[in-house]
Parts: sequence; structure tokens; C-alpha cells
Amino acid sequence: MQSRMDGINTLTAGAYKALLALEKSLHDSSLPERTLNLIKLRASQINGCGLCVDMHAHEMRKTGETDERMWSVAAWREAPYYTDEERAALALAEAATRIADNPAGVPDDVWNDAADHYDEETLAALITAIATINAWNRINVTIRRPAGSYRNA
Repeated sequence: MQSRMDGINTLTAGAYKALLALEKSLHDSSLPERTLNLIKLRASQINGCGLCVDMHAHEMRKTGETDERMWSVAAWREAPYYTDEERAALALAEAATRIADNPAGVPDDVWNDAADHYDEETLAALITAIATINAWNRINVTIRRPAGSYRNA
């Protein structure tokens, strides 16, 4: 696959820096890094962003994530490898990523489960993380940035 556009990060330098600042704030937040990585991988799978799936799997590997958790995140409901907190975060990530699939938006039961597991500060970081990865996915899917290209840059 060939990228449709090179240099989007320099062509929209201000926006790119803002997204990177969002990323930094998320890594500095109370949201556990393992949870952040799981929701990034899952949203990227849903959105078909090969670049982000590849990137986040490699990042997860570097942080010591297990193969079982990386391989089974697409089937997290059936896999025994996730905590109740992570399951709540994954459900919220899926509902917010697939927001157009539900006329009511994020279902109350999904929201309530996430709110039961996370305090407001962490829940706010989780919501911001979901929005941020969806923004990255939409950029990369639109310009067709191929998987692995970030490592070759």
C-alpha cells in the first residue's frame, strides 16, 4: 500500500504538535499505561488502521505486555486475560469508537460500568484517550499510511 500523502505532520504542524501534547498528557495521567495501550490497540483494530495496530502492538511488546493479551484483545469478552477495569475501558472504547452504530451514543450500562471502575479524573483521561486514538486512526486511514512506516521514517 502506498501512502496518499507524505509529511502531514509538517503540513499541519500545529495540529500534529497538539495531538502529541494530548499523547503526553495521557501518558502523564492516572490512566494505567497498560489500559491506555489496550484501548489504543482495540480502537485501531475497529477502525482498520494498520499503522496504529502495528505501532501499538510493538509498543506493548516493549513494555512487557503478554502475547496472549495482545493477540486476544479483539476477543476480550471471551478471553480470561483482562481485569474488570480493563474490560470496562475496552467496552467504553468500543462504544465510543462505534458511536454511529448506536442512535443513543454510548449506552448507559457501558458508561456506568466504566464510571464504577474509574474515578472522574481517570475516566476523563480514558475518554480523551479514546478520542485521541480515533483522531490518529482517522488521519492514518484517510491518507493510507502503511503499517510499519513510522519505524522506517
